[in-house]
Amino acid sequence: MNPKRRPLIAGNWKMNHGGKTAVELASGVAKLTASFDKVDVVVCPPYTALAAVVGAVRGSRVEVGAQNVNPKPSGAYTGEISPPMLNDVGVSWVIIGHSERRQYYGETDGGVADKTRAAMEAGLRPIVCVGELLDERERGETLSVVKRQLNAFSSILADKPGFGAIAYEPVWAIGTGKNAGPAEAQEVHAMIRARLREISAALADQTRILYGGSLSPKNAKELLAAPDVDGGLIGGASLKAEDFARVAEEAQRG
Repeated sequence: MNPKRRPLIAGNWKMNHGGKTAVELASGVAKLTASFDKVDVVVCPPYTALAAVVGAVRGSRVEVGAQNVNPKPSGAYTGEISPPMLNDVGVSWVIIGHSERRQYYGETDGGVADKTRAAMEAGLRPIVCVGELLDERERGETLSVVKRQLNAFSSILADKPGFGAIAYEPVWAIGTGKNAGPAEAQEVHAMIRARLREISAALADQTRILYGGSLSPKNAKELLAAPDVDGGLIGGASLKAEDFARVAEEAQRG
């Protein structure tokens, strides 16, 4: 981590904890991270729990994010949630372009850009995801794939340097227990940083780049020590308050 950028630890609960247990989990995270003053902590529950979780962490250091958003402000889009709706609930952040959205629901680079722009315009802080599939890594295409995805939205983030974050999540490491080593993660994060610097120095220096491939208490220390890793977008380890807090504690220690 770079001491100039405050670390960010975000928990993506995915399709888990949509009701009563969401409040319990969020309250546990708030309690366990109450003294962490050198790291930003975000929890991202399902839509059904957003309002309850916002209430549960009110007054704490924990912020709340959504897992997805529709770029349209309103309209006949059954089942969708707009940026103004998230504003009304009290959400601060939103995950955009997660690999599971790209892989299972056909989200495109262009769609990710549209969502990023809409989120920024609504005052929602985007965590925009990039990452390669296993076969793409095996073909040596990791950097080109990530750069292509990054190019779709990076200039949008330049409107407010540091307002949004980027998460590198190698798809082959999500939910598998596998993860990129510190050197592998740093290689991709450094490329992302270099690309941002081509747009503006402020964008490169202020944008937090998170690692999102099976980050856990077991590997957090070594991964967070990489100079261009500014935190994590955490899946499985975010479903237990103690595990999530342990990762945040590593970021707190710097």
